[in-house]
Amino acid sequence: MTRLPLRTGACLLAMIVAGAGAAAAQVTLVRGNDTDPATLDHHLTSTVAESRILNDLYEGLVVQDARGEVVPGVAESWEISEDGLTYSFKLRDDAKWSNGDPVVAGDFVFALRRIVTPATAAVYANILYPILNAEAVASGQMTPEELGVEAVDDHTLQITLNAPTPYFLELLTHQSSLPLHPATVEAEGANFTRPGVMVTNGAYKLVSFVPNDRIVMEKNEHFHGAQDIAVDRVEWVPFEDRSACLRRFEAQEVQICTDVPAEQMSYMRQNLGEKLRIAPYLGTYYLPVKGADGSPLKDKRVRQAISLVLDRDFIAEQVWQETMLSGYSIVPPGISNYVETPPSLDYAEEDLLDREDRAKALLEEAGVAEGSLTVQLSYNSSENHRNTMTAIADMLKNIGINATLNEMEGTNYFNYLKEGGAFDIVRAGWIGDYSDPQNFLFLFEGGVPFNYPRWENADYDALMDRAAQTQDLDARAQIMAEAETILLDEVPAIPLLTYSSRALVSDRVQGYEDNLPDVHQTRWLSLSQ
Repeated sequence: MTRLPLRTGACLLAMIVAGAGAAAAQVTLVRGNDTDPATLDHHLTSTVAESRILNDLYEGLVVQDARGEVVPGVAESWEISEDGLTYSFKLRDDAKWSNGDPVVAGDFVFALRRIVTPATAAVYANILYPILNAEAVASGQMTPEELGVEAVDDHTLQITLNAPTPYFLELLTHQSSLPLHPATVEAEGANFTRPGVMVTNGAYKLVSFVPNDRIVMEKNEHFHGAQDIAVDRVEWVPFEDRSACLRRFEAQEVQICTDVPAEQMSYMRQNLGEKLRIAPYLGTYYLPVKGADGSPLKDKRVRQAISLVLDRDFIAEQVWQETMLSGYSIVPPGISNYVETPPSLDYAEEDLLDREDRAKALLEEAGVAEGSLTVQLSYNSSENHRNTMTAIADMLKNIGINATLNEMEGTNYFNYLKEGGAFDIVRAGWIGDYSDPQNFLFLFEGGVPFNYPRWENADYDALMDRAAQTQDLDARAQIMAEAETILLDEVPAIPLLTYSSRALVSDRVQGYEDNLPDVHQTRWLSLSQ
């Protein structure tokens, strides 16, 4: 056996010990997510599950901190012109991409032009319509170069708006405003999101993505705040079956579940204590109604009858175990920039039997005989959604409407709806990207991909256009209330519930703060031993 000199052996032993200590010191956080992202191209995403992933990988001009409040990101400061139309952002000098390249203003110009370019087919392009000429570019009437964004120099980005937009900074926390690394996108095309290729500027960089298994990220050593990042490695695991995440959580294999199985709420309340986190959340759970051409569902009286018969209290209390609230409006309560008394369906306090009688009368008016109408209730995979639709099917029987259930795989579910897929009634949810009624009412404007029922109403669209050009906040709120009143009369989407955020959080996780937008980026978290 070869003998090492004492000094050499001692040094080798020290290196081995040091290496073992470094390996042991690596902190890995395993996070459950509702489903896999359909893509990591943030211009093609639309769900909260996708935004969680992207906000770990990228940093925008501004970000939301642990309390959900807007704070500087790549932009260390900004100035707003007196007329509210021009935002000048000063970019930090130490912002870098994961390959070491500096993040410059042109990277944001490139990304913002790309998302509104028609060829990109970004379903969320319309969220950026407050930017000057964005809608005209998205519709092909102007070139991307005419978009109201300009790189004054590498560290100064100027964005010009069509009209003063009170929620613009909050809007910029959304994934649609994240930057891109132009050289990688131009060289790789659709492959720029692949592990080993993807270049990001956030706290983490992509290591691997195995669908239906996990997404692995590691700390981006070039991130300007890398020294303050306590979690070295993040593993995002998809759990469409919320019960599976609960089991993994109890086995201490997962430290955070972003949703919980409502049917096990009593068990969790009794056994998990403060690890079960329930908090107010800016979101609406609703039922878009479409139907084939000639279907009775095209008659608003039929939609009104269906809405009348739904026992929202039962669904909120029994199906969702009081983790949801009854919903009688599309715009959720507590939102900013709205009227003091928002519109809502007028029968929240009415006896359910009386509502059933009204519903039967509406069906008779519409010529729908008892037992003659069968509707399909579609939903994305989740026991909570399944139980909701099962309850709704039972309620519809009370007014002579038959129903069948149709479960669809989660990853492709919303793509199907956005692309105009056929359905009778589906379940959908919308979480506010910013606290303003426009973010919920724009969903039903003509031509918007999120307008799942493909409902069109010229008066509604005209009101939303007026609101977009109205600078007085009180007048603007009143116009949007008029629009929602039309929406609630026509009910192309039936409001059902308002959300609360529901999560399981290990007591080892530090820095997780409940907040209204329910954002919890890994960069703010740490994990105790």
